[in-house]
Amino acid sequence: MKRNRHQFLLSQYHHNHAVQLVHGGKSYFDKLIAMIDSASNCIHLQTYIYENDATGQQVTQALIAAAGRGVAVYVLLDSYGSEGWKQSWPAALEAAGVHFRWFSSVANNQHFYLGRRLHHKVVVADAQRCLVGGVNISNRYNDLPNDPAWLDWALYCEGPAAAILDVVCLRIWQRDVSRKKRLTAQQFDCDTSLHNCMPVRVRRNDWVRGHVQITRSYLEMFREAQSHIMMMSSYFLPGRKMRKAMQQAANRGVKVCVITAGKSDVKTAKYAERYLYNWMLRHNMQIYEYMPHILHGKLSTYDGKWVTVGSFNVNNISTFASVELNMDVLNDRFAQDVEVQLKYIMQHQCTLVDNDSFTRQTKWYHRLWYRINYDFIRITFFLFTFYFKQEKRQR
Repeated sequence: MKRNRHQFLLSQYHHNHAVQLVHGGKSYFDKLIAMIDSASNCIHLQTYIYENDATGQQVTQALIAAAGRGVAVYVLLDSYGSEGWKQSWPAALEAAGVHFRWFSSVANNQHFYLGRRLHHKVVVADAQRCLVGGVNISNRYNDLPNDPAWLDWALYCEGPAAAILDVVCLRIWQRDVSRKKRLTAQQFDCDTSLHNCMPVRVRRNDWVRGHVQITRSYLEMFREAQSHIMMMSSYFLPGRKMRKAMQQAANRGVKVCVITAGKSDVKTAKYAERYLYNWMLRHNMQIYEYMPHILHGKLSTYDGKWVTVGSFNVNNISTFASVELNMDVLNDRFAQDVEVQLKYIMQHQCTLVDNDSFTRQTKWYHRLWYRINYDFIRITFFLFTFYFKQEKRQR
């Protein structure tokens, strides 16, 4: 019954939220530090990459200070993404009163499962304020002198969704404890500088444990869109079901625009992504490659009325393997403000990839190389996950 109620809360929009789209870089870390500094009761921080650099040390000192003033601080890190901290950092945090745990990223239920990792990035303060996005804790995601941050986004939210996320974090942290925590929306005072009274819902993907809400959000977007869809995805490799839904939207006249990385930190993924360009262009989808720096953002919107922001990449790793977290906002004014920002990026910071330019610049050996990388990713993922999927179906 409690699990069913939790699933119900995740599936529903909840009203009376104050929300703000936060740009990665200094804006994000200013917001994060302010949340930690203002917390009076409890902080949950769960992320994929947490590095021992200037940005990481700044966040660490804020967490230690919060624990020192009596705030219950819980930190959960992915054991693969944050492996550089394993030697000394946990002991230092625990000595300062911070509760710390590793999330095992590749083993689940005694089965090897490629991509099984804690990929979401979430901070919850006092079950009243939360920050959800794609930003890891590292200098790469911060604005430093002569070194701008990778392009990324997060959603800052005050309201009932923060109380739901507090429960989500507790369940991941320690399931026995979380079952005793009631799912109650706490009262709060909205920051009047934010977009107020917004309908928001929390969306999770953790296929191993039966959570596929983010996938459903994307399929709902492709199904419901009537005018246009705008997607920004750093590692864009949609699986068969996603591609079919995209194609159906494009075939009924929906303008589908995708912002992909021009420069990528994962070359194999970028080459594999370009293999799909021919398919996208055949179905009249528009492709924009972001050029100034590395693109890491994960954000989508449609028809000027709906936005999803979080850690979910449109690919099979996020769909079937990683633990992901997004938040959906259903509001015309907020969605239209987001679209203005995306249109500016497309017009001023991207290169449009059209049929002529792509055909002219792509020789036969480029296409062969793109296909090799695409098949490598597809086959590797299949081989390392097929056994687990079969076992899961039999249980």
